[in-house]
Amino acid sequence: MPERALSLPEFTALVVLAVEAREISNSELKERRGLTIDGRKRLRLNELKLVDSWKQGRVFVHVLTDSGWARLAEDLRTGAVPAFTGSSGVLARALLGWLPGFLEHTDQRLADVFQPHFQPHETPAAQPYDLESRIRAAYGELAASPGAWVSLTRLRPLLGDAPRREVDEALVRMERLADVNLVPESNQKTLTAQDREAAVNIGDQDKHLLWIGKP
Repeated sequence: MPERALSLPEFTALVVLAVEAREISNSELKERRGLTIDGRKRLRLNELKLVDSWKQGRVFVHVLTDSGWARLAEDLRTGAVPAFTGSSGVLARALLGWLPGFLEHTDQRLADVFQPHFQPHETPAAQPYDLESRIRAAYGELAASPGAWVSLTRLRPLLGDAPRREVDEALVRMERLADVNLVPESNQKTLTAQDREAAVNIGDQDKHLLWIGKP
């Protein structure tokens, strides 16, 4: 058993990152799972080398390390799980207690069970809605206030592993909405190679800046 047990928030962060099984930003974690990994929780998980974190724009992005996968699997195997309370705690302990036996019976690892392509947001029917939500969440992280202009160069990295084509399609759909606008950079001389690469082409025109107002 590890020398020092993880707190419930730290353990929960490992479980959520295992379920996501990919790099994910705090804004998307908040939207999808109702939590963020920040403050002392992030610092301790980073110090223990269980989670790698880095900044993209104004938001932190996290991924479970190999040591994080191993620590979570070991804690589950040995029962070193923080105390849960109430009915939800009973449910959590039942599921987490069942999982190690299932892995052993099927000769699998946690990483075999939790894989990105199992995520609901990646199914074709759900993708458009989720991408728009993620774009709006990323815009909110970058914009000083609703209606501020945000460059696509800064916004795209906050969308994680979303395919470029699908992001472009979502931006084209969103531009038709009353509260969304995309425009070219007026001073083309200031554009960097990254700005040109991040642009979305709409109506045979490259657009570099996104504006989202109040709906």
